[in-house]
Amino acid sequence: MVVAETLAGIALVKSAVEGIKSTIATANDIGDIAGHVDKLLQGRDQANKAKREASTDPFSIKNIAEETINAKLAEEHLDEMRQLIDARFGWGTWQGIIAERARRIHEAKEAEKALRRKKMKEHDEMVETVTIGGTVIIGIVAVLVAVYFFFRSMFR
Repeated sequence: MVVAETLAGIALVKSAVEGIKSTIATANDIGDIAGHVDKLLQGRDQANKAKREASTDPFSIKNIAEETINAKLAEEHLDEMRQLIDARFGWGTWQGIIAERARRIHEAKEAEKALRRKKMKEHDEMVETVTIGGTVIIGIVAVLVAVYFFFRSMFR
């Protein structure tokens, strides 16, 4: 399965490269190729993720060679796209895309962490409320039992 994911990631990278090459000359703005850039980065990420999750023999020369070559090929394609995009839209455009993507990923992760902290806090508050409520109920029951036995012993 890992090999299939890696191959799918590489195929996505190649497809995106072909799409960018075919539209870069006629693109009026970066939005015209944005979908291809997305596929390019997704393909690279997918191949890298599959590489990290490899369950086969991590010491196999074949696996190491494939992982290394696939990573180098993906980086070559990325560099080629960087050059094409920077040449068409101005130096630094590619770096701006990468930086903005990294910023958005970071913000999404931070938002997810904040949501987890909020849920954990709500859970802790609920547990505290239930604990306090249970303690109060036990106290009331104890008082009622004491009052019951008090009055029962008085009227005997």
